[in-house]
Amino acid sequence: MSTPTDPFERLRRLTRARVALGRAGDGLPTEALLAFQMAHAKARDAVHGRVNFDAVASALAPLESLGVKSGAVDRATYLRRPDLGRSLSPATETLPEGPFDLVIVVADGLSSVAVEHFAAEVVTRLKSLLPDLALGPIVLAEQGRVAIGDEIGARMGAGLVLVLIGERPGLSSADSLGAYLTFAPKPGTRDSARNCVSNIHAHGLSPAAAADKLTWLIREALRLKLTGVGLKEAAPGEMLAAEQGRPMLDHG
Repeated sequence: MSTPTDPFERLRRLTRARVALGRAGDGLPTEALLAFQMAHAKARDAVHGRVNFDAVASALAPLESLGVKSGAVDRATYLRRPDLGRSLSPATETLPEGPFDLVIVVADGLSSVAVEHFAAEVVTRLKSLLPDLALGPIVLAEQGRVAIGDEIGARMGAGLVLVLIGERPGLSSADSLGAYLTFAPKPGTRDSARNCVSNIHAHGLSPAAAADKLTWLIREALRLKLTGVGLKEAAPGEMLAAEQGRPMLDHG
């Protein structure tokens, strides 16, 4: 007698989402339950973990980098007070003044492991793809959120600021990196004035493909002198799909 075919097997091969896990009595099978608990633990560790910015700076070398802190004095404050992570600490020293075409900010956000795993690779590839641009020192922002890049970019005279930041982890990925690009950054900039490339991780958009997509956005932003809803993404999808050998989602 042949074994019945699992109708959900094909679907499971197409997604990392938890589909038809089965049951054992009133609960999940042991293997599925333990996998869920492990994923939840990784997500919690990512949120509460602290980025080793010294290691990130070493990975970026020989690119120049400098460290700053937000107004959130520690991780607990950062998680309770999102507003404090959006601006620099009052004790921040003078930042290098451009003008720069592009300033890249690496902020911890809500996933320390995402920053440690992928940020340096994205930055290094961007540098190689944009040799003609005046790039400021890489700013490593501890306890920073996306909007901290607005103040940093304004103080450094940046035409564009790119914030690489750990995204809020889910139960299928705890190490996803996001990238937010803003033209003419200044405090108070609305999120609608930014372009975002998200899901940069081992099972999503690779760091190399993300850098390729960001390169297109950066050049178009400088040409059109805008970002956000006015900059419609039309990066060559074939190039990105070929990199992973499968269709890529549009993260515009």
